[in-house]
Amino acid sequence: MILKSLNQKTMKRIFYTLAISAFIAGTGLTSCRSSAKKVEVAQENVDQANMELNQALKDSIQQFRTESELRISKYEKNIADFKLRIAKEKKENRSKYDEKLAELDRRNSELKMKLADYKYEARAKWESFKVKYNQDMDDLGKSFDDLTVKKDK
Repeated sequence: MILKSLNQKTMKRIFYTLAISAFIAGTGLTSCRSSAKKVEVAQENVDQANMELNQALKDSIQQFRTESELRISKYEKNIADFKLRIAKEKKENRSKYDEKLAELDRRNSELKMKLADYKYEARAKWESFKVKYNQDMDDLGKSFDDLTVKKDK
């Protein structure tokens, strides 16, 4: 009888130990799967955000190209219009303006080529390119404005 009682106690202890161990292991595995699933969902969110960021950057680059091409076209038209206006000038004045217009036209063409040849490498390089390009475009516009203001005086 003592042996049976001892055997039952041992069996109960083993059973409870196994039950608790199984519960702990199950909880641990469930938690791991849940964490793994959370990581997977978070990675999907990061991937989606990166795709959206890349698309926004591509859209920004395309918008910049479009706006810059419009400015270049405007400058080309302004140069052509100014050439027509100075055609009526004296020959010595006309040659001075023709030289300056040729320089402006050359700079405009360089900017056009610079924009067409630009290949995206990294966001920092893009931002740097954009700042420098806008500065060059503004300088060209100012040079043209200075030339036309002098002409009108």
